[in-house]
Amino acid sequence: MQNPRLASRYAKSLLDLAVEQNKLDATLTDMKLLEAICKQNRDFAAMLRSPIIKADKKQAILKAVLDGKLSDLANAFINLLVSKGRESNLQEMAGEFVAQYNKMKDIRTVKLTTAAPVSDVVKEAIKAKVAKSLNSASVEMKTAVNPDLIGGFVLEVEDKMFDASIRRDLNDIKSQFLDNIYVSKILAN
Repeated sequence: MQNPRLASRYAKSLLDLAVEQNKLDATLTDMKLLEAICKQNRDFAAMLRSPIIKADKKQAILKAVLDGKLSDLANAFINLLVSKGRESNLQEMAGEFVAQYNKMKDIRTVKLTTAAPVSDVVKEAIKAKVAKSLNSASVEMKTAVNPDLIGGFVLEVEDKMFDASIRRDLNDIKSQFLDNIYVSKILAN
């Protein structure tokens, strides 16, 4: 169950508290870890959402999984969520915390999808061009490999997508052949 307003409010409160306690970077690391754990382990995420598992059992599982990996602030935040019955939204709150942190620090996130893995030199060159075009201090890049692209790349920057893949070019050519206006003119004569 997604609840963006709830996630935004809890993330904002945690962000404000982390700034106040001067633990912003440590809290960011903790939230990224929590988000990664929830994404990588579907059973863990299902346990958090389960209404059958009682709060004390969830608390024990969270403590066993995360013991010694999180700061005191993140542990207190998780304890608050479990006591309020909001642990099902933990992944969403962690993601929203990262998004609000990035907005506060003017960090732009871009996603580069290529047909084959690219070198770090290419990644850095793309990051530099994107940062220059966005007038942003820093750019965080996520990469993915999709062999279906055949060649080229797809670059997603905020709500825009630049598709320079061979697959898109082939699809464009295919649609031009299917909608060939010249054939209908020849047949009409």
